[in-house]
Amino acid sequence: MFRTKTVEQSIRDTEEPEHELKKSLSALDLTVFGVGVIIGTGIFVLTGKVAKETAGPATALAFVAAGVVCALAALCYAEFASTVPVAGSAYTFSYASLGEVVAWTIGWDLVLEFALGTAVVAVGWSGYVRSLMDNIGWNMPEALSGPEASDGFGFDLLAFVLVLLLTAILVVGVKLSARVTALVVAIKVTVVLIVIIAGSFFIKADNYSPFIPDAVTPPAGSGWDAPLVQLMFGYEPTNFGVMGIFTAASVVFFAFIGFDVVATAAEETKLPQRDMPRGILGSLLICTVLYVAVSLVVTGMQHYSELSVSAPLADAFKATGHPFYAGTISFGAAVGLTTVCMILLLGQTRVFFAMSRDGLLPRFFSVTHPKFRTPYRPTILLGVLIAIIAGFTSLEELATLVNIGTLFAFVVVALGVIVLRRTRPDLHRAFRTPWVPVVPILSVAASLWLMLNLPAETWLRFGIWMALGYIVYFAYSRGHSRLGRTGEDAKY
Repeated sequence: MFRTKTVEQSIRDTEEPEHELKKSLSALDLTVFGVGVIIGTGIFVLTGKVAKETAGPATALAFVAAGVVCALAALCYAEFASTVPVAGSAYTFSYASLGEVVAWTIGWDLVLEFALGTAVVAVGWSGYVRSLMDNIGWNMPEALSGPEASDGFGFDLLAFVLVLLLTAILVVGVKLSARVTALVVAIKVTVVLIVIIAGSFFIKADNYSPFIPDAVTPPAGSGWDAPLVQLMFGYEPTNFGVMGIFTAASVVFFAFIGFDVVATAAEETKLPQRDMPRGILGSLLICTVLYVAVSLVVTGMQHYSELSVSAPLADAFKATGHPFYAGTISFGAAVGLTTVCMILLLGQTRVFFAMSRDGLLPRFFSVTHPKFRTPYRPTILLGVLIAIIAGFTSLEELATLVNIGTLFAFVVVALGVIVLRRTRPDLHRAFRTPWVPVVPILSVAASLWLMLNLPAETWLRFGIWMALGYIVYFAYSRGHSRLGRTGEDAKY
């Protein structure tokens, strides 16, 4: 179960003609991918919810705390991605350092993370588009507006169509995906800059008082009253106050999910040893600065207790008498969320492809398209499944599963850096995580702390998913693993 796949073997597998991905991405493409997926639901939606319910104006500090956790993990990802430039991200890194069963665990975890993330964002995109349609007098029938709009039963046609369209784009080629993403990211960043620059003229200093509101006990059943740390350490959860900032950080962490997706495209990068660290760290730095600036502007424009939960940025401009900016922000959010969906779906298919190439999932899915050199079979399968999930399911309660899945991946990658430094000190590392093992240990501790601040129900659902994964591993994957076979039986 703990057999490891050498870095050299991982790289050799990428050179097999039937299973080779096309190398077409640059450092700029990777940075655009990262910014494209990071700036999304988190900044356009979570800012208002967190400011109003848990942190007040100190939401900016929550973004800083979450950004620090991501920065520690990003340093570890950058070393691995430049050393093992193979599709699969944390899954591939784990296989090379911690063993097959750990790699399966993280791969199964990433399948859940990216699938739910794609579906959740697709549903959010659908909501923004329906809102824009309503503004011009076009109304979607309730039966085609999703479960929430039709009292529990309905089909979200817009979310369904979006995922299928993005699936087709990813099948045609990742370079086309990069060009589409670059255009949309330009629109999205422009909208964020409009919020920062225009909103700064409407800031009232009184809205920052108090910057850190007094701590209060969250109401029972609110979702904020059941972090696991309460059971383990006797920690009493609070909204607002200093501890409220950390509770908020565990939620706004969702806004940073995406830089790790950049690592899944390592195999399709022209110069991964140089460009992967630039793409990962560059996109994270850009987005952290934008997030902090936006949260400061929005909480300065409108008192945190009056912020909208569903559309805080747009509604803050409405509250100050500037509906034009509100419409612009809604348009930018709707356009911007398309890239979030596409890049999460890209990450999902690359992890699935890598697991299939190793034999842990059916090898049928590891053949690339003869013309486009993309993993078209898993892309089509997963695209259709996620489209159906997005169409029929209300996923608000499951969104925290995306957080816990990502944080779990951070823990595994950080531990993998320490292990691989000891087991393979001879490897050429184009980028080296500084201060090993201090930085990886800090990354593990920070990620675990945010995980413990998530509701106990999230841990339960995560445990059920992982238990199902182990059943699949022992029933199929362990016996079909290429690493466990020899000679001709190990070939495709």
